[in-house]
Amino acid sequence: MSVNYSTDRRVIREQLNLYVPPIKIHNPRPVHIVADGTYFGERKEDTSWCTIAVRDPIKQEDLVWVFTNTETTYVYCLLRDELEALGYIILSVTSDGFKGIKTAFSGIPWQMCHVHMERRVIEGTTRKPQTEAGEVLLALTRTLFKGTSNKVFNRRLNQFIAKYRNFLNEKTIHPVTGDWSWTHEGVRYALGALIRQRHNLFTFEQNKNIPKDTNSIEGHFTHMKKMVAVHDGLSRPHKEKVLHSILLASTTAPKVDKLDEIL
Repeated sequence: MSVNYSTDRRVIREQLNLYVPPIKIHNPRPVHIVADGTYFGERKEDTSWCTIAVRDPIKQEDLVWVFTNTETTYVYCLLRDELEALGYIILSVTSDGFKGIKTAFSGIPWQMCHVHMERRVIEGTTRKPQTEAGEVLLALTRTLFKGTSNKVFNRRLNQFIAKYRNFLNEKTIHPVTGDWSWTHEGVRYALGALIRQRHNLFTFEQNKNIPKDTNSIEGHFTHMKKMVAVHDGLSRPHKEKVLHSILLASTTAPKVDKLDEIL
């Protein structure tokens, strides 16, 4: 920028420091939303912080967002309060399995993201299950992407539990201590995750406009990270300004002319 605008770098830096992003103009309306957060920095080094956003996936518009140290129920409660104070009517919420989101939006239909459900199951079965039960459970989970109904899915899940009950209840005795553990703990974990969310996987059947996944906001976060990665070394305050401008642009991949409107 210093070369392009024939301006001293210190002057440009000062102008960037003084930049105040414009206020978002809202169009309150009934909305089906997706909510999620994404982290920056290193969690192991205790330098992490996150951006939490609520998005209208139909219009690809970021509605409200906040920069905070970590995801908490309280933060999501504040975002809900802000949305409702602005005049939005929240018709449904789609998110990952973070309990804080479901709690914060209590009383509103909640949809468990199908992609995150698959990830939870894979944590227990792996992508290449080594047992028949693991293969069957992962295959059953993936029918969520093929339009299976609540009735059919839960019937098959109950059949799975009945068929593999003895397998799931197998125990391993440790010869030294005499203690025991579940032999197929991974598959049990995956099954438990499905059972806990089975009633939240088909909320979308109530209304075809309820998103089944959080792909809209996850793709948006991925793009945001790519954009800020170009400016390696930004301090958190400067990075927040960049992120705020991207969120304000409110598209999955804002074009240059779109950003020019707000920068």
